[in-house]
Amino acid sequence: MNTVSSILSIAKSTIELESKAIANLSELLTDDFANAVELILNSKGRVIITGIGKSAIIANKIVATLNSTGTPAIFMHAADAIHGDLGLILKDDVVICISKSGNTPEIKVLVPLIKNAHNKMIAITGNKDSFLGQQADFVLNAYVAQEACPNNLAPTTSTTAQLVMGDALAVCLLEIRGFSSKDFAKYHPGGSLGKRLYLRVNDLSSQNMKPQVGLEASLKEVIVEITEKMLGVTAVIDNDEIVGIITDGDLRRMLTKSDDITHLKAKDIMGTNPRRIDKDAMAVDAMEMMEEFGISQLLVEKKGKYAGVVHLHDLIKEGII
Repeated sequence: MNTVSSILSIAKSTIELESKAIANLSELLTDDFANAVELILNSKGRVIITGIGKSAIIANKIVATLNSTGTPAIFMHAADAIHGDLGLILKDDVVICISKSGNTPEIKVLVPLIKNAHNKMIAITGNKDSFLGQQADFVLNAYVAQEACPNNLAPTTSTTAQLVMGDALAVCLLEIRGFSSKDFAKYHPGGSLGKRLYLRVNDLSSQNMKPQVGLEASLKEVIVEITEKMLGVTAVIDNDEIVGIITDGDLRRMLTKSDDITHLKAKDIMGTNPRRIDKDAMAVDAMEMMEEFGISQLLVEKKGKYAGVVHLHDLIKEGII
């Protein structure tokens, strides 16, 4: 077997082994899972997630997922907890302990301390009969028959199972809470996905200059306005209402058709049915309109009055496209 085929064979074997283990998790779900979800939903406190080693890394990821989907969560390293960090846990907090074996020395020290403080505890473990499994109020069984590691030692399949169990918790919580795309945007304002959910046309167009000319504006006035406002377009306005649009392309086409251009006015050049969008529309709607009509600018309106221009470059700059 050559090197390439050998590598691909190992990769496929790893993926297949882990996928089978993950599929088996659904068979291990019990009422404890539903009870754990309800416990978190009804809690007045936060979710404290703890673990050690690779389980601690998974705990961090689950914390991030919960926080971003509306469930306040904090990571607490199991080793640090027994050396002062137990103060993180408040009276109404729910604690989730993650451990494959459920019998590590740190867990055996930590669990009684949590119990003594009367905090409810959820275990994510691959051994429901372990010390952790016996002491927890609810057990989420993340058992895997075999690690993907050929020596069955390095945490691979087991940590994947822990992560999936955490994702299942987070998704149940967000769906039951009715966590919406608008809620998601509040927690992700800086990312492109969040911007798609909250950024409005006015947020972009208000940063641009506002090119406009009247119906009787001369050709020179039109060219100067388009050049100075640097958006490749100007609106043609009458009583603050949009009556037309002139683009760079309109000017080029006019030059190819007319020998005498000195007499031309804005009304002679303009397009009379410009695409427009309300200032309170979502930026992603502007993007879809531009894609649909193959254009790079939209005129913006506020209550039927001209309010500015949104440009394709604005959307690119903000990561909407």
